[in-house]
This record gives sequence, structure tokens and C-alpha cells, in this order.
Amino acid sequence: MLTHDEFKSRDHFDQEELLGFAYGRLIEDPPEGFRARLPVPPMLMVDRIESITGEKSKGTISASRDVRLDDWFFHCHFLDDPVQPGCLGLDGVWQLLGFYCNWRGGVGAGRALGCGEVEFFGQIRPHDSVMRYEIKVKRYTELKNAGASMVVGDASVLIDDEEIYTVKGARVGLFRDIDYPDYPEKSEHSRGGRMER
Repeated sequence: MLTHDEFKSRDHFDQEELLGFAYGRLIEDPPEGFRARLPVPPMLMVDRIESITGEKSKGTISASRDVRLDDWFFHCHFLDDPVQPGCLGLDGVWQLLGFYCNWRGGVGAGRALGCGEVEFFGQIRPHDSVMRYEIKVKRYTELKNAGASMVVGDASVLIDDEEIYTVKGARVGLFRDIDYPDYPEKSEHSRGGRMER
């Protein structure tokens, strides 16, 4: 486990630490309102963050995921034509941007807010090796009065060092009091729909 200050001062995270974060066990002294998580496997689309930097409103993230011959999506997408869904690569970009908000000190639960443009010009197959994300954070903002933070970034997704996707204007926000910790019980957060702006 890491203290919150140690977490914010780190410039890399291994698989065990990312899993600890996903399960809510990485930070021993989370600040009030710290509810963010990465998805747990099989939806976790990153194995390690090799480098994470931030200065003022900008930053970078370099991260990777090992392709596994038996990844769950190769069994169903598609029969006799296994390919990783492009939307999972995009989700990996959102996961990393949400993590970045937490790493910069934001609190609340993370939600993807959209992206400007996505272009796919390659594919990921079962015998590929390493998927890599290279993200340029264009803007990180904390909205103290609203208890929220937001990040906007552009990304390249590569397979075995060959660029196959580009993402422009991916956006993620952290928001207080929107999580659903008492799942599956019915509560004020047990139904979705439009969030207030």
C-alpha cells in the first residue's frame, strides 16, 4: 500500500499496484471523497504504467497491456475471426485518463465524458504481443467549487510498436457522490440516466 502523497509522487505503476487501485486497496489514507477505481479484470485494459508526468495543466502517460491468446473477447469477437474490439482500446485510454485525474489529486468517481475523434487503421490479433498507449494530456482542471476534476487528452494506441488507432479529445471527469457502493441494493444511486451538468 501507498500513502496518498506517495501515490501522487510516483511516476510509474506495475500490474499489482494497478490491481490494488482497481480493488480500492492501493492507497492506505485516501482523502475524503476518493471513490475512483479502475475496472477489475477482464475489463481492465492496462497492465502497467511505465511513465506518468504532469506539470501545470499538461502531462503524459505511457502504458501497456500484454495481449493474451485466451483474452475473453477473442472467443466472441468474431467467431473464426478473432480481433480485439476497437472500443476496448478507447476504453483503455479513458481508464488511463481517469487514473491520471486521481494521480493529480482529484477525488470522486470517474466517468468517461466522450471524445472528439477516433480513427482505427489496424487491428489486434491473438498472437500479437504488447498493446501500448501514448497519451498527451492537453488539459487537466480541478473545479473545486463543484467538487470535480476533468482531463482532456489525445492518444496513440500501438501494437508491437506500430500505431493502429488515434484518439483526439478524449475526456474523463471525476465527480463526487455519484458512485454506487451498496450495489446490488436499491438506493439513490441504483438507477442511471442523465447526470446533471
